[in-house]
Amino acid sequence: MNKWIRQIHRWLSIAFTLAVIANLVALAQKEQAVWVGLLALFPLILLMLTGLYMFALPYFARSQARRPE
Repeated sequence: MNKWIRQIHRWLSIAFTLAVIANLVALAQKEQAVWVGLLALFPLILLMLTGLYMFALPYFARSQARRPE
C-alpha cells in the first residue's frame, strides 16, 4: 500500500504543477475565472493528505516495533 501512496503522491504533484501553470496562464491573459484559481486546490489537498501519511509512516513503524506482543 505504501508503494501506491507514493505513486499517487507523485502523480498528484504533476497535476498540481499543471494546475498552477494553468492558473498563471489565466492570470497573464487577465481572465478572472475563479474556477481556474480553485483548480489547484483539489490536488493540493490530496497532496497534503498523502504527504502527511508518508510523513507519519516512520513514527507508526517505530511505535509498532517497540510494542511487545
